[in-house]
Amino acid sequence: MSGVSLDFQVTDHGVRAGFTRLITVMGNTTPVMAAIGTGLVSSTHRRFVSQTSPDGAKWAPLNPEYRRTKRNSRILTESGRLRDSINARPSSDAVRVGTNVLYAGVQQGGATIEPVASTHLVFRMGDGFAFAKSVTIPARPFLGISEDDEDMIADTVMVFLRRHT
Repeated sequence: MSGVSLDFQVTDHGVRAGFTRLITVMGNTTPVMAAIGTGLVSSTHRRFVSQTSPDGAKWAPLNPEYRRTKRNSRILTESGRLRDSINARPSSDAVRVGTNVLYAGVQQGGATIEPVASTHLVFRMGDGFAFAKSVTIPARPFLGISEDDEDMIADTVMVFLRRHT
């Protein structure tokens, strides 16, 4: 994924022990990781509706001038391309959740954009054009593990354990 993906580790001792046990009884735990990935993609999609980061913080509001001319009132959802690109890639010992959308990293972590070959940036804003020496885009984290996600991961591991023992 050339857009953005994040790596997290489960630190809960019980979940890690359960997963270790699953490895011995299942051998290939890719189905567990696929189920976890599906849950994480779903919770990420819900963040685009609630407009909150994994820790529950509201995303920074839009520039009022941009908001005025935007077709969709939700942040990060003008076309739905970013939201719809979120996917999971499971393997036997990990699941990677992310996107290949190039601008995803800027939205996830924020950035200051400065001109490379001229003195000003020029871009459409509202009904006209805006000129700026730089533009700061605030971080609006959409990828990550929330407390609910941690519970879902634990529940998923335990469901698979019950099925296979």
